[in-house]
Amino acid sequence: MSKNFVALLLVALLGGGGFLFFKNYEVVGLEHISVRPREASAADANPDTDSSTGDSNSSSNLPLPPAHKGETIRIASFNIQVFGQSKLNKPTVMQDLAKVVRQFDVVAIQEIRSKQPVLPRFIEIINSTGQHNYGYVIGERLGRTSSKEQYAFVYDRATIEVDEASMYTVPGLKKQLHRPPFVALFRARGPPAEEAFTFQLINIHTDPDDTKIELNALDDAYRYVRDHAPDEDDVILLGDLNVDERHLGQVAELPYIKWIVTGETKTNTRLNKQYDNIVYNQRATIEFTGRSGVFNLMSELGRSSAEALKISDHMPVWAEFSVYENGRAGRVATRREAAETTK
Repeated sequence: MSKNFVALLLVALLGGGGFLFFKNYEVVGLEHISVRPREASAADANPDTDSSTGDSNSSSNLPLPPAHKGETIRIASFNIQVFGQSKLNKPTVMQDLAKVVRQFDVVAIQEIRSKQPVLPRFIEIINSTGQHNYGYVIGERLGRTSSKEQYAFVYDRATIEVDEASMYTVPGLKKQLHRPPFVALFRARGPPAEEAFTFQLINIHTDPDDTKIELNALDDAYRYVRDHAPDEDDVILLGDLNVDERHLGQVAELPYIKWIVTGETKTNTRLNKQYDNIVYNQRATIEFTGRSGVFNLMSELGRSSAEALKISDHMPVWAEFSVYENGRAGRVATRREAAETTK
């Protein structure tokens, strides 16, 4: 890593211009990091990424579209069962997946299993109507066996921006978790930057055979993410937990923790299990409007149960949040220490 790179990055971050910096430049690579202007081609800038073996870290490097002036955003989690080339080659399924994603501003996606890139083509399909401008960021391939998975966030670039320097896989938990969570920092677009809702998302897919061990490690992951960015008080964990709300383990014991999916609500396509959830700190994240739900693939898309199962054996879960920090306009984003005494 060159001295010029370090100086440039420090000036951008310490000077408080992180988001502005990453509108014009981007960091590429997970281990061999470099900075490039956004108009440079991905292939030229990231020689460590082989298009035959996996996705690049993020999507287009085109200028941001005009910001959408909405009052709320919807954040979702969706396990797209075995998302790979086979699913990519099914036009009807892919069109249905695109319709699902367009309902939300940010979607945490689990179970991307392809060695070949699938996200670039998926984004093309989502944006194919000409009315949308979605992008993505994706994590590294994870897993203890030859069957690896990736996490990704797909987001509407008109309503959301991501700080690509913030992306990482939570370290130190590979013994407890088959696939440690993927984390990124986001900000709502539309309000003035100093008033906009900023939040960290922790994307997780627990192993169904080790849920007790893994759920009891997720509280450590949550604390790590919270403490890793002390200026950010809104930390939201979401994904396929493979348990219902009664078995959330030590995550449920964290102070002020609440979750979206409760009671007898089912989140799988067969409508007999509760697997997926969104977990947040109710004292910190008062931006949550109280509106949430499960996106029923059958009723929303007009598909039979058999047709919906071709899309995924999971249904998206979602929650709505204000685009303004602290839930209303005119409030400047606060440090976590201050937020804990005022929220």
